[in-house]
Formats: sequence, structure tokens, C-alpha cells
Amino acid sequence: MKNLISFFKKSLLLVSTLLLVISCSDDDTTKEEVSLTQTELKAMLETDDITGGIDLALYDLYTNTGSSGKTMSNECYSAVYSDTGYVATFNNCVLNGTENVNGTLSVTYNQQGETGSFTASYVDFYVGEIKINGSRSFTFSTNSNDSSITFQVTSEMTVEKEDGSIISDNGTKSTTIAFGNTTSYSISGSWTVVFEGNTYNVTVNNPLTSEVTCNYVSSGDMDVSKNGLSVNVDFGDSTCDNVAIMTYPNGVKEEIVLKD
Repeated sequence: MKNLISFFKKSLLLVSTLLLVISCSDDDTTKEEVSLTQTELKAMLETDDITGGIDLALYDLYTNTGSSGKTMSNECYSAVYSDTGYVATFNNCVLNGTENVNGTLSVTYNQQGETGSFTASYVDFYVGEIKINGSRSFTFSTNSNDSSITFQVTSEMTVEKEDGSIISDNGTKSTTIAFGNTTSYSISGSWTVVFEGNTYNVTVNNPLTSEVTCNYVSSGDMDVSKNGLSVNVDFGDSTCDNVAIMTYPNGVKEEIVLKD
């Protein structure tokens, strides 16, 4: 499971790389239409950054599901199980480099065939001085011969930062890992972030794919927009290289070099 979380975080890194490239375009007119600041970029990815360590802990508790009434605990978090899920309490601890995590989460789960899923409900949950409300749902599935596994996260959350600013994050991000002669990953999904009066949308049109040994997405395309002004990024024909084609709203195409 930790490998799945790692791939999911890698997908966020790929998105952040693209947004950095967009904000650094040399076309002044186009740049003005779609420019994104570092603060905006951080806001678009902040929910997943904040909850990454919590995600791992929730899955750890999920895989150690016990009978109704059973309690599981360590120095950082504990859970009391029922027939329908568990209640997880975090004890002012640090998870994967976060600030101190405090609060209680209600988790419900179900499992049908080869699919397992659970939903965590956040009510005034704190990471440091950051307050989280909303829900975050997880689904894990494998195909019939265990040659691939999919990790999907759907978020409907609001994050209130220490300075009082609020970020809302809604949408689904999905990563599939396929095992064969080579191991590859495929990223899909769409999500929306609202921050300081602006709306940001990321939509994967054709799954972003590559072999895990490649440092770059090698095929697929995605749209990134701010307040309705959108650019398309096409990663090519499965060749492992650091080149993609960006198409601006006015139809102009530009070859861009992706950063590691």
C-alpha cells in the first residue's frame, strides 16, 4: 500500500510540475491569461499534502480491521472497531513530516469481491493550526488475475489555514499500477479547487501513463484551467522523454521541457 501512496503522490508532483511550466511561459499575453503563482500552486495541492500521512494511518487501521468492540492503538493513533467501520483518534503526533495531528475521524467501510473501500469523515480535525472538514473516500481494487491494482481517492473537503484563508477541494484522483514484463502506472481523474475567489480545474482527458522506471509521463493529455481559461498539455507517444506539447486558448502550440 505504501507504494500506491507513493505513486499517488508522484501524480501530484507531475501536476505541480506542469503548473510551474505554465506559469513560466515566455508568451506574455498567454501568460497573463493562464499564469499561476506559487501560492496558487500550493493551494491546488495542499489538501493532499496535508492528509498524506493521515491516509497511510487510516489504511493501516483498515487492514487491521478487528471484531466489533476491538481496540487497536500505538503511540500516535488508536481505533475502536464496530461492524460498519471504526473511530480513529489521533494523539497530537507527527505523521510523515506533518505538524501535530489531533482529532477524531469516523471511518465507514465495505468490501465486495475484489474491491475494498472506506470513507473518512472530518469534523474540525486539526493538523497543526490547520482545520479540516469534509470527507475523503478511498477505493482499492485489483483485476481478476492480480496483474493490476487501482488506488482511487475522492475528496469533498475544506481546509482553513492559520491565516483564515479557506481552500475547498472536490474531485477524484486515481492511479492504476499494472504489473507485467515492465511495471507501468496510469493516472486519471478530475478535481476542482476554489481559493481566494479563483476556481482551478484539472481534467485528465486521456490517462497519463508511463513505465515506473521513467521520470516523466510519456503519454496522455490533460487540461489545466484557471477561472475557465484552459491550456492542454499532451505528453506524446509513450517515448520516455522530458518533452510535452502545450496548446493555449488561442490555438498556439508550444514545446515545453518538463522538470524532474
